[in-house]
Amino acid sequence: MRVGLTYDLRDDYLALGFSREETAEFDRAETIDAIADTLAALGHEVQRIGHARALMARLVAGDRWDLVFNIAEGLYGFGRESLVPALLETYQIPYTFSDPFVLALALQKAACKRVVRDLGIPTPAFAVVEQMADVERVDLPYPLFAKPLAEGTSKGISAHSRIADRHALEQRCTDLLERFHQPVLVETYLPGREVTVGIVGTGVHARVVGVMEVLLGAEAEAGVYSLENKERYEELVSYRLVPPSERLGRDAAELALAVWRGLGCRDAGRVDVREDADERASFIEVNPLAGLHPVHSDLPIMSRLAGWGFADLMAAIMDSASRRLPGREG
Repeated sequence: MRVGLTYDLRDDYLALGFSREETAEFDRAETIDAIADTLAALGHEVQRIGHARALMARLVAGDRWDLVFNIAEGLYGFGRESLVPALLETYQIPYTFSDPFVLALALQKAACKRVVRDLGIPTPAFAVVEQMADVERVDLPYPLFAKPLAEGTSKGISAHSRIADRHALEQRCTDLLERFHQPVLVETYLPGREVTVGIVGTGVHARVVGVMEVLLGAEAEAGVYSLENKERYEELVSYRLVPPSERLGRDAAELALAVWRGLGCRDAGRVDVREDADERASFIEVNPLAGLHPVHSDLPIMSRLAGWGFADLMAAIMDSASRRLPGREG
């Protein structure tokens, strides 16, 4: 199969003057190499395309592919992850992972939580701060947790994200509004264990790869899976699979599958889950366009812990996406 590969290369944006935090979601060159090499080993002809502008130029020039393996995150706006899939749908070219609607919904965390809540799935109570005047209307018990409304890869999350009082909330919202130029999601802080659930497949074919607990070391930023902890995970963080025999493993897997299917996510991704004070699992957020660095990203890490090679994960993604090819739906 002729497979195009769309992505945002981190080095390109760093060279343009963007910061380490601004480019945290973008892919390293070794990620692109690993994906391209693995797809080739699976028997596909791979063409590297790059970011959305490069895709637009190729489409206008008449280039077409049987399927596009899309990991492009985009740069601006709540719809940035939806741009490449929307362009591909315009030309009726199949692609991996979720559709434009699901990607935009998942990125806008408050809207996503509202849909998840309507599905009957527990999620922490929350408020949205669009301007500092909104802080006065936040009527939630402390401690709270604050993060940018539409970022991934723990951007904007640090030890200061856990909020103990109104003064700290004002300080944190001021900082996040100035740095990210978008609203702040403020939600009830959950004090329990945190896991991320890896899923492959779509709809009734979706299945859990593993439920992975994030264990912070003594030198890590306490209480949060922060950007710093993620970037230095080899020094600061360890991981373990939580078996279905443990209540958290069972409950998190069931919750994550309900979210995945309820939102219409496709092919592969992660659902983050955390326990409340009564050890009940709650939805935190979903990542339908998860990182795929074969060594450093959470989904490949948990796949590896579950006994999957990177090629196994890639084959499962391609098998799921291939079900949508013309004449092979279902």
